[in-house]
Amino acid sequence: MPNTREPGDLLLPCGIYMKTLLKIFEWATLRMERGAKERNQQLYKPCSNGIIAKEPVSLEQEIQEPRGGGGEFDMSDILYFCRRGVESIVDDEVTKRFTAEELESWNLLTRSNYNLHHISARLTVLWGLGVLIRYGFLLPLRVTLAVTGVGLLVVLTSIVGWLPNSRMKKYLSEKVNLMCYRICVRALTAIITYHDSDNKPKNGGICVANHTSPIDVLILASDGCYSMVGQAHGGLMGFIQKTLVKACPHIWFERSEVKDRHLVAKRLSDHVADKTKLPILIFPEGTCINNTSVMMFKKGSFEIDCTIYPVAIKYDPRFGNAFWNSSKFRMVTYLLHMMSSWAVVCSVWYLPPMKREEGEDAVQFANRVKSAIARKGGLVDLLWDGGLKRSKVKEVFKEEQQKLYSKVLVSRQEDPEHS
Repeated sequence: MPNTREPGDLLLPCGIYMKTLLKIFEWATLRMERGAKERNQQLYKPCSNGIIAKEPVSLEQEIQEPRGGGGEFDMSDILYFCRRGVESIVDDEVTKRFTAEELESWNLLTRSNYNLHHISARLTVLWGLGVLIRYGFLLPLRVTLAVTGVGLLVVLTSIVGWLPNSRMKKYLSEKVNLMCYRICVRALTAIITYHDSDNKPKNGGICVANHTSPIDVLILASDGCYSMVGQAHGGLMGFIQKTLVKACPHIWFERSEVKDRHLVAKRLSDHVADKTKLPILIFPEGTCINNTSVMMFKKGSFEIDCTIYPVAIKYDPRFGNAFWNSSKFRMVTYLLHMMSSWAVVCSVWYLPPMKREEGEDAVQFANRVKSAIARKGGLVDLLWDGGLKRSKVKEVFKEEQQKLYSKVLVSRQEDPEHS
């Protein structure tokens, strides 16, 4: 049986709360579909997954079909690259991972269905009642809890930070962090199911997880203590970071230090070498993905000689969209959306610890861990870099295709059957 802890709503039992919401969503969806059918309207967008059927064939096989043989460059080879370019534009695997997926059922939060019109007065009244409940009752309660949790975290970690280093300080620090993070999780009405807790990260290791939202940190930290890694900030966030590091050995980098890979690797290596320090929590994707996929893991944390503890996180989008599109929403706006949703429902799987095998480089190890997380969380395993969200394709990807094409030409010239 999975280890389940469900903070839930403060006034309603979690099970009744969730079942009631699902019944309401189901009824609202049936009303939508019936109304759309009566008006002869298309309710949902056409599915964008699998528009183009792609067979797993090699570059040489695909080029051979239009050209019909020959070992040298042929103008018809351009057709292959043109076709692949058009396919990538039509069925873009990257861009659609940074937009919220459309639900097949209406959760009374937003008009996520692009062609949704007024269906009935009852649905409108139900949606309005939901707005009153969420913004008039749940939101003030959740904001109060969030302010309380953050306030206690700052005050109590400051007090613990004054204590001399000892087992007592470490014990109090862990208890304070767990208590405060659990209060913050309750501020989101989080209903979390933890699986396979025997595999929870241990001291001297690195915990890596897929990244959907900033609240991923709260989800994991409310079930165990971690040392955080991140860039040092100014203002209120910087004040909180400085307070946290007094009681717990977090690792904050200055903006100029983040680009120094050797410095980052040394700081991480020194931390995991001390078995008395908490496991490090890292999200190797480097950006938030929309809860459907896992994208390329940066190799930095996999170059360190230590045990990796993979964790898969999967949110239930029916109760609220946990994905943070940082290009579209600021942090405050995103947190307002989360606190005004019905709940945050998710599952967390602790996978067996993994170590780098003999002859395996950091990139191969990262891909192996990523694949394990994708399989466990039911996510799509993609090779693309999440950094493409904000930047152009790196030249190295273009060079790889050029080298692959050159190898095909050379091999065909050396093969007498293709002469």
